Amino acid sequence: MTDQEKIILIEDTLEIEAGTLTIETNLENLDEYDSMAKLSLIILCDEEFNRKLTGEQIRAFKTIGDILDFLK
Repeated sequence: MTDQEKIILIEDTLEIEAGTLTIETNLENLDEYDSMAKLSLIILCDEEFNRKLTGEQIRAFKTIGDILDFLK
């Protein structure tokens, strides 16, 4: 799966309009990146990528690129 395909999944998970996110997008600037979005991201990582995501790892994410790096 390409980074762009992963970004599309993240946009869908965060309920953000398609084409909005880039690798450089700062998560702090996203109103949609709240506690429910973080829970949805945990589920996405587990179900789609078979990766366990912890709260500590989520707190370390600063950009979409950080999430993509975790998913590699």
